[in-house]
This record gives sequence, structure tokens and C-alpha cells, in this order.
Amino acid sequence: MTDEPRLISGNANRPLAEAIARRMTIHRGHPVTLIEARVERFNDQEIFVEVYENVRGEDMFIIQPTSNPANDNLMELLIMTDALRRSSAARITAVIPYFGYARQDRRTKARTPISAKLVANLLTEAGIARVLTMDLHAAQIQGFFDVPVDNLYASPIFALDIEAKFRDRRDSLTVVSPDVGGVARARELAQRIGSGLAIVDKRRSRPGEIAEMTVIGEVEGQICVIVDDLCDTAGTLCKAAEVLIDDGAAEVHAYISHGVLSGPAVERIAASKMTSMVITDTIRPTEAVRAAEKIRILPMAPIFAQAILNISNGTSVSSLFEAATLEPIYEAFYPNGY
Repeated sequence: MTDEPRLISGNANRPLAEAIARRMTIHRGHPVTLIEARVERFNDQEIFVEVYENVRGEDMFIIQPTSNPANDNLMELLIMTDALRRSSAARITAVIPYFGYARQDRRTKARTPISAKLVANLLTEAGIARVLTMDLHAAQIQGFFDVPVDNLYASPIFALDIEAKFRDRRDSLTVVSPDVGGVARARELAQRIGSGLAIVDKRRSRPGEIAEMTVIGEVEGQICVIVDDLCDTAGTLCKAAEVLIDDGAAEVHAYISHGVLSGPAVERIAASKMTSMVITDTIRPTEAVRAAEKIRILPMAPIFAQAILNISNGTSVSSLFEAATLEPIYEAFYPNGY
């Protein structure tokens, strides 16, 4: 048994897991590596996990977003948890950078499930003692768990990035929420960077179809920064950018925590009126996403590495919500200052 946190990764986003290990190596001053294991599938796609190293009494952290394919990645996480529990790990923390099924957090109509609660039950019953995630789609999901949940936020990192990229034009910035439900997130970012706030109010005539969009707030001549927790097919986001430009916005940029980017999303973004889009690597970017000229990817390994160390050491995770704490962690990414 060691006093160090031990890391293991599934197949969902191994590059992020390796980057977290590298950051922890820098912090610790000695090599931090992922525990050797195999997470494979039999011919019928049944998942099999074998851990090659002794984990008895260890403080284990499984790094596994439950992104597409959501069911496969969730099952990998559950089976890895069972393997570690049966190997006598002292504590198992699920590091879920992107928590899938979070959009099913309530019953929107009769005879529908609350799948986010079901997933929480599965993780807890499997043996998860703690969850570390980022920008849950709905904050109340933390209450679905009977174990502690640390929910990190991308907005402090977005604020650092915006201050660096728009250093000479900060007086012209307006943060925009793409819908009424995201106003709290947009307001928090606007307060961090000292900008104005606007809202795009959308009304649907039927599910999946946007009937009308109206801008609430003054955006004429402004550099608009749309902020949201996730972008799936990018239809709403691209339409919002179009409406903002039509209302006189000078530029439109987007900051998205989780780049789901399924279906025609990348093509829509490329053809849209947005100048740029920033996403994080909580979901492993596809080659098409990496090659897209308008899309830039912010690394989340620094904040997750520090959060893991704080959890393992029993120190504050909420300190990572403050710019003063994040600036030293991210200074290497902004050598010219913020």
C-alpha cells in the first residue's frame, strides 16, 4: 500500500488519463503512471477487465467519461469498479469528466425514466465511494448519489482563456446564454470577466425543431461569447450565432464544456457564422474535430490532476473554482499572461 493516489483508465478517453498522469508526475516529482490492466471485449462484445498490478489497500481513481458509446463506456466503468473492489482496493473514486445520461435528470412527460438516477444507483452499488466530474448538465444530479460528488466547473478556465484571447477587446464582450435554462452559467462567466449578459430565447413548435429565436439584451457591435455545458448536433448553437449576427453582433464565439459533436455537428460549425468554438477534452475529440479550423480544444488534465491530488490528500476541491488557484496551474498554456 502507498500513500499516493493510483490511476487506472478505461478506453473512453485514454489520452486524457495519460495527460492527468503526466501532470501528477510534475506535481509529485516522481513518475505517476496508469496501472497496467486490460479492458477488452470478447467476440460477442462482452467486456472483460483484468488488473495486472496489486491494488490491495490503494486509493484508486478510475478515469472514464461515459461518452459515446455511452453504454459501453458505462459498463467498462462498472466492471472496472467491480474488479478493483474484489481486489481489495481501499477506496474507489470514479473520475467521470463527462457524465452521460445527465440530460435525463427528470421526468419530462408521463411514463419516462430518470436515467441519471439509475446510473447513480448502478455506480454506487458497484462500489464507487466518490465521484469527480465536470459541469453536470443539471446540478441536482449530485443529490442522486449517496456518496460525495465533486463537480468541477469549466467556467473559471474559460474566463482565463477569454481574458487572454480578448485582452485588448474586453470592453466589447457580451456573454450569451443560448437558452433560458443556462442563464445562471452565463451570468457566472459574465461576472468573472466583467462583461454584459444576453439571452437567446428559443421556442420550439415540436421536439428537435426550433420555431423562433429572440435575443434578449443588447448585442449590437459586441463580441458575443456563447457559453453552454454541451453541444451535440450544434443545430441550436449555429442558429443562435446566426440570430446574434443578424441582430448586429460583430463576432460570435462559443465556449462549450463538453463537445459531444455528433452527426453533422462539425460540418455545421464550419459553415456557421461563428468565428470560433472552444471545447474541452473531457470527451475524446475525433479526428474531424481536431482538424476543424474553427474548433480549439482546452486541456482539462491540469484541473483534474490537482482535484485528484486534493481528494487523495483530504484538502479542498472547491478551491479550484477560483482564478487565483487556477492561474498557476494553467500558466504554461498562456505564456504571455492572462
